Amino acid sequence: MTATQTLTVPASRRRRSGTSDEMRGRWWKFTGLLLITLIVIVPIAAVVYLSLQPGLGSQASTVTLENYANIFSQTNVLPWLRNSLTVTLSTVVVAVAVAAPAGYVLSRGRGKLVSGYSLLLFVIQSLPVVTAVIPLFILFAKMNLVDNLVGLTIIYVGSTMSVAIWMMAAYYDSIPIALEEAAWIDGASLFGGFLRIVLRNSLPGILSTAIFSFLLAWNDYLVVLVFIRSDSSFTLSVGLQTFFQQNATNWGLVMAVAVIAMLPPVLLFAFLNKYFSVGGIGGSLAGR
Repeated sequence: MTATQTLTVPASRRRRSGTSDEMRGRWWKFTGLLLITLIVIVPIAAVVYLSLQPGLGSQASTVTLENYANIFSQTNVLPWLRNSLTVTLSTVVVAVAVAAPAGYVLSRGRGKLVSGYSLLLFVIQSLPVVTAVIPLFILFAKMNLVDNLVGLTIIYVGSTMSVAIWMMAAYYDSIPIALEEAAWIDGASLFGGFLRIVLRNSLPGILSTAIFSFLLAWNDYLVVLVFIRSDSSFTLSVGLQTFFQQNATNWGLVMAVAVIAMLPPVLLFAFLNKYFSVGGIGGSLAGR
């Protein structure tokens, strides 16, 4: 072999080496995802397990559903659950109904007014809710909206709106404007094109916005703690604190209420998961 000759690796060996590297990379990713999943699931499993254990004063010695029976028969969990669902679902409906057309204007509109509006939303969404709690409390007290679920819903809608509009605008940006232009050529109005073309292809964006609004209202604690005073108007997040006593806490009841509070978001994700899609509009312009 001369100095000018070089050694070459067979193509089959290079392919095998590349395949093994890819497999190792996939296994590392899988292992990382598995660890993250375990870290998230272990606390949830612990809550469920403790909710099935006998509580204070219980005669049971094994796994039991006494805690769930007690919270529904001896506490105000049902009214709290109803209040949480009422406020949360009202927030979702209003937020999506307003953010859908507002996001379209933000996505398709051009001009200084739209740019200024976009900048204002960006500034508003960067402010924490706690900065507005005291001024809102003073204002709502004069309007008799303190200790009122209507006032609570108004606050949630306001705190959700800026991010919801941004989310809808970001999804509208992924929809080709050529689809609307084709509808306009066929005689559709501006609103008709938005309703029949853009909105009909925006289900994943609408669901993402709805889920964000749902979680913000469902998980809130600070606003309810400040604005709600009567036990009958509590939501689950604040009602849960009434189970904590100074000398003893029945952790079985606490964990049972925590499981009830976790169920609606879990069921929501499980039900809506099949409606999410990525790249569903990619082929809409084929042949044009």
